[in-house]
Amino acid sequence: MDEMAPGTLLADGELARSRVRFLTAEPVPDGAVRQTILASWRRSREFRVEADRIDPLYLGDQHPDSPLVRGAEPVLHKLGEQFEGQPISLILTDASGVVLTQRTGDADLARHLERVELVPGFSYGEQSVGTNGIGTALEDGRPTTVFGHEHYAEHLENLACAGVPIHHPISGKKVGAVDLTCWYKDAGGLLVALARSTAEQIRQALLRHSDLREMILFQAYLQTCRRWTGIVLAFNDDIVMMNDRARQLLDPADQSVLLGHATEALAEGRRTPATLALSSGLRVRVFCRRVPGQRATDTAGGVLSVKLIEADETLAAATPTVPLYLPGVVGSAPLWLRCGHDLDTGHRRGEWVALEGEPGSGKLTLAKGLHQRHHPAARLLTVDAAPGTDWDALLREHAEAPIRTLVIRHADRLTAPAATALAAVLRTLREDPGAPWVVATLVPEAETEPALAELLKAFPRTVRVPPLRHHVEDLAELVPLVLSKLGYGGRLTCSAAALHLLMRAEWPGNTGQLHQVLRVAAQRRRAGTIHPGDLPAEFHAVTRRPLNRFESIERDAIVRCLEDADGNKVRAAKLLGISRATIYRKIHEYGIVPPAR
Repeated sequence: MDEMAPGTLLADGELARSRVRFLTAEPVPDGAVRQTILASWRRSREFRVEADRIDPLYLGDQHPDSPLVRGAEPVLHKLGEQFEGQPISLILTDASGVVLTQRTGDADLARHLERVELVPGFSYGEQSVGTNGIGTALEDGRPTTVFGHEHYAEHLENLACAGVPIHHPISGKKVGAVDLTCWYKDAGGLLVALARSTAEQIRQALLRHSDLREMILFQAYLQTCRRWTGIVLAFNDDIVMMNDRARQLLDPADQSVLLGHATEALAEGRRTPATLALSSGLRVRVFCRRVPGQRATDTAGGVLSVKLIEADETLAAATPTVPLYLPGVVGSAPLWLRCGHDLDTGHRRGEWVALEGEPGSGKLTLAKGLHQRHHPAARLLTVDAAPGTDWDALLREHAEAPIRTLVIRHADRLTAPAATALAAVLRTLREDPGAPWVVATLVPEAETEPALAELLKAFPRTVRVPPLRHHVEDLAELVPLVLSKLGYGGRLTCSAAALHLLMRAEWPGNTGQLHQVLRVAAQRRRAGTIHPGDLPAEFHAVTRRPLNRFESIERDAIVRCLEDADGNKVRAAKLLGISRATIYRKIHEYGIVPPAR
């Protein structure tokens, strides 16, 4: 165990000199600094933490009524009573080091912790303030003491702290840390022992506070792991558990897709297995099982058993990874490539295709691109399924000038009589030896509409076009294409910082919305490079809820002042006439990304 009580530390002066040598890139003598601390200093330097100032990230209240806070509250309250009037602080953080609660029995120590912002809402992870009891314990995953000059930031050198990670008693997941902080001169060798004891008491409290549904879900998860050799995930509103195979094979985006599918399946009561194409390129078969709660009508959560589909299975072909050139179409994300390949497969097999996707997702663009790839000189006809359309006219048009590709847009808008009339025309058209290849575009879930049942029998293949939010990496190719279509090709480019903001957006309007956003940006800057300041203010923030008119105005004002202050939050706060803590809170609340300084 690499721990050392303050009484056995090297002289303060020698440790302080070793810290200065490290910060000035000079060699640190062997044995001068504990290995745990030296490794943390190196991480702090890699994180580019400033050693001469304290500037922790402010992330706001992190679930003040979370199970961790509820379980820890009685333990910390009882211990706090024992420390009343004593210069020691009891601190609880989440798994990333954000302070959730802080109790301090001494007014002078409380004021100092306020000055160094070791208070609720601020992050004391290593990436924020460097080596300290909280962040280093969470990074190392074990009890850690940091005394005096061992702190990376000099403003913490008069403190001593002992941090211990807290693990969930059921899932084993790291959920937070408990930290005891006092003046360095008052620190004793039992500091870490007390922190360990407190962390264990909180872990036991979490076990007692874990409701029965978590225990039931955990048991179901263990049973599934024993009989299933593949990927297993279990989840409810509060926890997610996964086995090692899931961690090894699934990236975070894949995990999110699977959990989203499972949540919908449980809500809708679906029990049949589903085949999903994940963003990483994996294709999987998913079995989702509802886990009943204490009563049959209750739900403890769900358990997912996931099987990778091999390339030789008849259910699914191997995922194409090579780009497919389609004129006027760009994108290389796995989901987008798979969509293009599926459409091309349907064309090669002579199968008419129902092209399903959200408005603006690129359905018509794909159909046109495929036509241009295979039949650049042949006729393509696009017909909108508008009320009153004379579908019999299609037969006359085809007789007069053969149609090679027919695209029927917005088929989901057809009434039952119109859909029946179109189905009859398509049956006649199909009998023609020179029948066109037909694509019908429709919005998601339209396939289940009874009015379209007869019509969709003519389309044996359905290809789903992913929304832009599922392949935002393609914005690097889409943005130049759209700018070119707007008439700014070669004259206007997009900076990496602006592209980053665009990639964070949800894009409910898909590529149609992208056209509008870039049109507005181009009006502000007709040549050169689009910078973050040229984008609408909402692209500087990611909010978790709709904003009212006042909140939108406030968000926009903060964004503009941050731009005027070159990203300096203190200067922006002064321009707005608000405190530093307030602007940190608002930046977090609105999900604002300040411009790089």
